[in-house]
Amino acid sequence: MIKNEYPLSELTGKIIGCAMEVHRILGNGFQEVIYQRALAKEMSLQGLAFSREHEMQIYYKGDEIGTRRVDFFVEGIVMVELKAVVQLEDVHLAQAINYLEAYGLDIGLLINFGNTSLQFKRVMKPNKKS
Repeated sequence: MIKNEYPLSELTGKIIGCAMEVHRILGNGFQEVIYQRALAKEMSLQGLAFSREHEMQIYYKGDEIGTRRVDFFVEGIVMVELKAVVQLEDVHLAQAINYLEAYGLDIGLLINFGNTSLQFKRVMKPNKKS
């Protein structure tokens, strides 16, 4: 699970481990908020610092145009977005990448509890093309 070639692999591996424990105990079929509460408890038990439903400002050309709440902001450096859907789709990945861009973060996790097996994707801010 921990691959050293990934930035922040130790931290993201620990978060994924917490999610795996939640999925092992709860399985699939609950609403996203149930997984969010359980993951908050598990991350607390594992000593991870986080904020839940972290509200962040969205800017466009220097002006604040609104806010969005990310499910978790872990250790001040990793965004975690949860889903409880049968299958992750491209739109979910695009949403996670947009959050990274909007929040000025480099690394995030997209975690889906809705499948019979836990699904997760490490998300990295894309390189800008000239």
